[in-house]
Amino acid sequence: MTEARLPGRRLEGQVAVVTGAGRGIGRAEALLFAREGARVVVNDLGGGANGIGADEGVAAEVVAEIVALGGEAVAETSSVSGMEGGRAVVEAAMDAFGRIDILSNNAGIIRPCRIDAMTEEDWDLVQGVNLKGYFATIKAAAPHFIRQRSGVIINKSSPSGFGHYGMANYTAAKEGVVGLTRTVARDLGEFGVRCNAVRPVTIDSNMKGDAVRDTIVRSQRAGYAGIWNRWMRPPGSVAATSEHVAALTVWLAGEDTREVNGREFFIAGVEIGVLPEPELQRVSFNPDGWTLESLEDPMTREYLIGDIRNRFSRSGDPA
Repeated sequence: MTEARLPGRRLEGQVAVVTGAGRGIGRAEALLFAREGARVVVNDLGGGANGIGADEGVAAEVVAEIVALGGEAVAETSSVSGMEGGRAVVEAAMDAFGRIDILSNNAGIIRPCRIDAMTEEDWDLVQGVNLKGYFATIKAAAPHFIRQRSGVIINKSSPSGFGHYGMANYTAAKEGVVGLTRTVARDLGEFGVRCNAVRPVTIDSNMKGDAVRDTIVRSQRAGYAGIWNRWMRPPGSVAATSEHVAALTVWLAGEDTREVNGREFFIAGVEIGVLPEPELQRVSFNPDGWTLESLEDPMTREYLIGDIRNRFSRSGDPA
């Protein structure tokens, strides 16, 4: 290795497992982890964005890029949609490098369609990769983290989780990732392990495409935002790329953020932010406890829901 080609070295000697590392955000992370001195397990089944197919060459290509930089990496091509795959990914790190220090969960698939047309297979496959897969890798890595009393987990959620027309399976999984993150932080924090989540926006994700664009167009036709309630890219700003997300992920794995645990971050190109912990709004108290009659009191109703309007009831038809 040469310092000129691998200048950072912030993670020298550590081992990073990156799922979904064959393309997009995962690939950018794997390369940056390697540039910072980490040895990397590049996990990717090599399938399509809809979860169909497999190609072992996808992970192998990223390993070849890392080796060409002077880094160390191994390819692992299991599907992380189940417990066996989660174990295999972690075991690859132990077999190749003897330890695991960082787990970055990126693997994901999409199957967009409106809820009335969504099949059980659509639901189960997306939940399997995007949520159960994260549980599987974390469960497999946890004993190693506990034994060495250190470890970092970074899970990828999504702004889609705040609401995204035609993506109920995906949004449910991505919000599940946030709850998983908060609880894993509590479960493993006493052992020196931290777990955080990132909600990224990029233009070069493997899960972009006509199907996702169609969900946004259809929701706009109905008169409401397709994703969340804000613009994803400020006018005139640089495009949001996977490299921006990789920088945040690697930063969260380093010493600068060792006190951060159980939190979620948003990143979209020029914009980055920490999301607040959930909190109550418009809190009202009734010393006798709430009943249907007390909830119907005009003052109570006005305070709790007086200015709330149904933004999603429109005359437009997104079908």
